[in-house]
Amino acid sequence: MKKIFIHGSGHKAASWNKAICLINDRENILCPELSVILGGKQATYDNLYSGFADYCNTIDGRVHLCGLSLGGILALNYALDYQEKVASLVLIGTPHKVPKAAFAFQNFIFRFLPKSMFDTMAFDKKNTFALGNTMKGLDFSDRVQSINCPTMIICGKKDSANLKSAQYFAQNIKDASLKILEGVGHVVNEEYPEVLADILNEFYNEKTI
Repeated sequence: MKKIFIHGSGHKAASWNKAICLINDRENILCPELSVILGGKQATYDNLYSGFADYCNTIDGRVHLCGLSLGGILALNYALDYQEKVASLVLIGTPHKVPKAAFAFQNFIFRFLPKSMFDTMAFDKKNTFALGNTMKGLDFSDRVQSINCPTMIICGKKDSANLKSAQYFAQNIKDASLKILEGVGHVVNEEYPEVLADILNEFYNEKTI
């Protein structure tokens, strides 16, 4: 059964490399580039999610989804829309609703960054703005209770923007497990790959057999 690891908007698929090297059954892990999934379309959230859903739907059988930040939002959205397709769900540093003020401030900062700063991010400067502007209204608060697959919630203790969401998921998704990692920020897969791999190996071994 395939495991799909989805990166955030500030990174590319390679951000998973260190963690994947330590994960069991890694030959069945897929790490799609979100820019490729977009298929040349404008980077609106609807376009990106549609491309991601199509990607998942082309894979035979059920899938394990593991997403960070934007990747977590896509994984959550898909798990809500295609529950029969999702074997398990891991959400890392993922908001249950997108904070409008925070995204507006982020876009304000991005406006002053040179285009070269976006080379290591999922999308170029233009598409990063377009994506952010179409995500401001996302809110999964009233839907997460319907998640019924094994679920793991992970958040760095220093990721203050997403700690409340981690608690919200843990309280509102049936039997969800919660891991708060001390001394870690938002990008858990790069900051703490060894610990993340241990958590995922245990989760997949115990919850998804």
